[in-house]
Amino acid sequence: MSEQQQSQQLDSEDRKIITLARSARARNGVPEGAAVRDETGRTYVAGTVALASLELTALQAAVAMAVASGAKSLEAAAVVGEASIPAEVDTAAVRDLGGPGTPLMLAGPEGELLAVHHA
Repeated sequence: MSEQQQSQQLDSEDRKIITLARSARARNGVPEGAAVRDETGRTYVAGTVALASLELTALQAAVAMAVASGAKSLEAAAVVGEASIPAEVDTAAVRDLGGPGTPLMLAGPEGELLAVHHA
């Protein structure tokens, strides 16, 4: 998808959460970075968590941070990594907080939009 097509499909707030997710991935050296935007416009950013006692996808961690901070709903979610389709656990986490139809954007490692799915 070209940059022009991407900018036509995404508003500035959606581009922002993709950029934040990409930054988390790069900064932490993890397989995925994710970001979500809640109903008030606040954003929550996380990377993949891989501990001996706790494993979370980046998106699960971002949704957990939103819930722990008092978010009641999600407007959008983004994952940056190598996946071409969202993991079912990611779709479920977005659906749990955002409801059916919440946009879940997948972007490649360089932040290029690959697809928009709905929870």
